[in-house]
Amino acid sequence: MPSAYFIKITGVVQGVGFRPFIYRLAQANGLKGWVLNAEEGVEIHIEGDDEPVRLFLDQLKAKSPQAAVVAEIAVESTLVSGYSDFTIRESTGNHQPTVRISPDLPICADCLKELCDPQDPRYRYPYINCTNCGPRYSLIRSLPYDRSNTTMADWRLDDRCATEYSDPANRRFHAQPVACAVCGPHYRFQAGTDVKRGNELAIQTAVSYLQTGKIVAVKGLGGYHLACDATNAQAVLALRSRKYRKEKPFALMVKNIDVARTLVQLSPEAETLLTSVARPIVLAPSKRQLPAVAPDNDELGVMLPYTPLHSLLFSEGSPAILVMTSANRSSEPIVYKDEDALLQLEGIADGFLIGERPIARRVDDSVARVGPFGPAILRRSRGYAPSAVATLPSKRPLLALGADLKNAITLVVEGQAFVSQHIGDLHHYASLCAFRETVRDLLSMYQIDSHDLIVAHDSHPQYLSSLHATELAGAESFAVQHHRAHIASVLAERGIWDLRVVGVSFDGTGYGDDGAIWGGEFFAGSMREGFERVSHLRAAVLPGGDTAASHPVQAAAGFLYPLDDLPDLTEPPFSFPTRYLDASQIVAANLRCFTTTSMGRLFDTAAALIGFTREVTFEGQAAMWLECLAKQASLNDAYPFPYLDGELDFRPLLNAVIHDRLRGRAESEIARAFQRGIANGVYSSVITLSAAQRTDTVVLSGGVFQNELLLSDLKDLLEPAGLQVWTNHLVPPNDGGISFGQAALAALANSGLRTTATAPDSSWMAHVT
Repeated sequence: MPSAYFIKITGVVQGVGFRPFIYRLAQANGLKGWVLNAEEGVEIHIEGDDEPVRLFLDQLKAKSPQAAVVAEIAVESTLVSGYSDFTIRESTGNHQPTVRISPDLPICADCLKELCDPQDPRYRYPYINCTNCGPRYSLIRSLPYDRSNTTMADWRLDDRCATEYSDPANRRFHAQPVACAVCGPHYRFQAGTDVKRGNELAIQTAVSYLQTGKIVAVKGLGGYHLACDATNAQAVLALRSRKYRKEKPFALMVKNIDVARTLVQLSPEAETLLTSVARPIVLAPSKRQLPAVAPDNDELGVMLPYTPLHSLLFSEGSPAILVMTSANRSSEPIVYKDEDALLQLEGIADGFLIGERPIARRVDDSVARVGPFGPAILRRSRGYAPSAVATLPSKRPLLALGADLKNAITLVVEGQAFVSQHIGDLHHYASLCAFRETVRDLLSMYQIDSHDLIVAHDSHPQYLSSLHATELAGAESFAVQHHRAHIASVLAERGIWDLRVVGVSFDGTGYGDDGAIWGGEFFAGSMREGFERVSHLRAAVLPGGDTAASHPVQAAAGFLYPLDDLPDLTEPPFSFPTRYLDASQIVAANLRCFTTTSMGRLFDTAAALIGFTREVTFEGQAAMWLECLAKQASLNDAYPFPYLDGELDFRPLLNAVIHDRLRGRAESEIARAFQRGIANGVYSSVITLSAAQRTDTVVLSGGVFQNELLLSDLKDLLEPAGLQVWTNHLVPPNDGGISFGQAALAALANSGLRTTATAPDSSWMAHVT
């Protein structure tokens, strides 16, 4: 007697070949019924004898497509309908969607093989894809994931593609972006009024430009890249000049893993990350000097080809190591529309390799590394976004707006926390527009009315992201303190709500409960009860506020003010510029000075004392310079950084730096002793606080914890002491993870699971116009 079951599967199960997989599985087991894409995922009605149904369910769990991420399988008995076969039905769309959207996928081995096979109909076709690979998030305009809802809607399938699309035995069965040279989009190369049409000619022309040291704007999955020969210093310096990117390292794309191994030191874990389905840029120690690519840096960021077009560029003879950086002017969002590329990149790119398929939304490359505590994402975008990071206790839709630097947003739908792609720094108008566009995009994708929303935002009253909360009509707003959000992001990744921890949140700036600039904070508590600030870096003054973040000597004027018997820092070996004297006068007069506990500015001060006295040209540059310098020296000693009366006192630390600089100690040794001193101070603080709070779990988050040497020192100190150390893995430790922490704290507070509120008062929002 046959039985019937209704099965609902949630997770990343649309756009990854899941329905074709179910179809083939049902056919193999002689079962009848149907499968379709629904608002929450994939739904199945299956009929047949008990044993084939049991085998079907076992194989469903064990043999899901590689790119699928199954979150839950719900099975319930239902009535037998007497179906005569098994079919793929049209998608339903009667309710609000909650399905997880697949990130963009790299070209698979099968498509790569066809791409290189002269006998294959898709030989050298730059848009080749199947259910196992190709664009997803950058292609989807709305849910459910059907061709009519993608940027491929305007290309009608030819007979061959239509046959493959309809053949359950073919891996292009219901592959929504499927196309070929007959029916699909193509590439052209454009330089001024000269246009080369046809995929092969366009790609060959682009390669000839790259071979001769020119800069090419290349349209990829989620936007345009600016590419040039990384080994041609003149080309790289030209790109820096035109892009106004003075010193920030460029990302590299290499021909294959063998080339990557010649360029950087790849541990097995780093190689796994580099070749993973996300295909991120992986930071690793350099083996080859490319000073124009990464000035004053001992690491290179490397990625592998992830689109058919990239593979074709290399096979046509492109240089084996390419600079492949986001196409924009410095600090602006990546360009993804053709008309914008031609306008905004004029004068930067010598030529444009333009693809006809539109990009639905901009998606930057992700950046990751393997650190002392495991893999860490430093920029979460292509390959990861917008996958769900965790399940939060919130039935109401919740939007978290993040911070103003390294912005990303989080949308919670039926408890699923979807973290957006990297957006950027909102003080740039173009990035602010991209932020608003991303908010509209995600709310529209999941059909959410702002009147139903809870909106979480940073407690800073002047953050542009916070002000945006007032633009969402009818939404209920909830302010979350910046550094508590950092700590919450680590715990929410793990779904830990009750465990008490000591949280260490170090970064450059964040609005504190007292209105001061925080950034060297220690908390105790749990997600459920909230986090109490129990310690911090000794307060200093910061002349000029945010401008000090761009001038280490300006930050130094505030941090050095409490020190006695300072030498003349305008004289060698320090040679501070006049900005230091001007800032010192401001501090002495207490004009436009702000109280700060910023660990980021303490690192800047040390960097200035050791030799970094110029203006920084990108965020974190001085601290990165100091860390790179410290890695060149052996660990011999550590400067004192005492934990006294609930504070970490930086004065002995800086006095030691000054003393050793005056006596001519090697700069690298000073940097190393400073770094270890920071680690020792954190260790002393955490040991004391953990004993007082009766916990053995320590959480580290915030942008300072991108410092790999600091993490390594802390691992050496904390783990032998019997402490568990948790860091971010699924979202960045920097401000790119803030929105996820905001979402978690707001979800708990609004679900009634929190016993104490930790968010500062947000009544100021009522007075914002």
